[in-house]
Amino acid sequence: MKIARNWICCQLGAREHYAVPRALHSVKRLGLLFTDAWVNSGNPLGCIRRTLRERYDAQLVDSRVATTTNRLILFEAICRIRGVRGWPLIIGRNRWFQKQAIRKLNELAASVDASGHRSILFAYSYAALEIFRWAKARGWKTVLGQIDPGPFEARLVDCLAEEHPDLAVAHKNPPIRYWEHWRDECDLADVIVVNSNWSRKGLLQEGVASDKISVVPLTYDLPKARASFVRNYPSVFTHERPMHVLFLGQANLRKGIAEVLNAISLIAGSAIELWVVGPVQIDVSLDNPQVKWFGSVPRSSTAKYYQRADVFLFPTHSDGFGLTQLEAQAWKLPVITTRFCGEVIKDGQNGLVLESVSGPNIANALLHLLRKPAELAHMAANSGIGPSFHIEDLGRRLVELE
Repeated sequence: MKIARNWICCQLGAREHYAVPRALHSVKRLGLLFTDAWVNSGNPLGCIRRTLRERYDAQLVDSRVATTTNRLILFEAICRIRGVRGWPLIIGRNRWFQKQAIRKLNELAASVDASGHRSILFAYSYAALEIFRWAKARGWKTVLGQIDPGPFEARLVDCLAEEHPDLAVAHKNPPIRYWEHWRDECDLADVIVVNSNWSRKGLLQEGVASDKISVVPLTYDLPKARASFVRNYPSVFTHERPMHVLFLGQANLRKGIAEVLNAISLIAGSAIELWVVGPVQIDVSLDNPQVKWFGSVPRSSTAKYYQRADVFLFPTHSDGFGLTQLEAQAWKLPVITTRFCGEVIKDGQNGLVLESVSGPNIANALLHLLRKPAELAHMAANSGIGPSFHIEDLGRRLVELE
């Protein structure tokens, strides 16, 4: 097989809904996507394992995709039998994926080199080191997709765990070698792509060279059903029709869940109902009548929560971007967010931007919107996804890195 296009993406998981390979495919630059699992709708593995049902994207149906699905299932089964979990599992999976990627790249190397194009290898942080070493030995260009602000963010989470010891019972730091390997990845990368100025700030504080860093926002495809979707607000919120506040994602300290729960306690008895959708990663009582806990749901099921909510709450202390902001905006849902993530929300226009994360600040923002449903309607009318968050723009920005 001859690969005539010059970008090769090695992607562990379905991060960002395969946005980078889809973007490269849209501008005819994707030569190969190597990923750990690829299960289309007709594959029986999707029926057997729920976690594999969404490991596929129809937009890449005519692209070259190499996968190691069966080996992944075997690897995960062995880890489960051996009781491997937490950081040992994360690091072990990252290392395993890199070995699988190199095995596949060795099979394709001759045809890639014979294509006459300068090869560019893209891989995400923490699962790129050995792949980059292999690529640099062949003279390829390397692009690191940095998923978060790195050790800068980890130290911030440490501070949060010290501040909330009662909630942070499961908090554990990665071993030192985790960050040592990451620094080696940064050294080997020709370009480091971050998704926000917040992430760029984190990397600069760790000594990463500024001329290596390129800020490229995430993208999101508007759902087809959005065109006919109409968002309505009552003239006044009541206990019979409360303001539905959605918190969707990992319920952990970094995402601001401690401050959210504090805010709800400060406005107890108000006509506000909080929906928490996603894995709960703190030790907390779940018996607050104003809070509904839905647990983890498949990505395909999140749309109904965005549609039914009145406002999306994203009070993160630190995020590489925060894709859920775009998901909410796609459904015309106003967002309460912070400045410590991707810049999607303009304060007072399509949501509110908190200057700091605290229970009182969140409570005040919620009470403000509770009393002014018309302002929520105004923000909803201004909500949406601009061209800078479209897949075509991502493809153009990546091509510029060549």
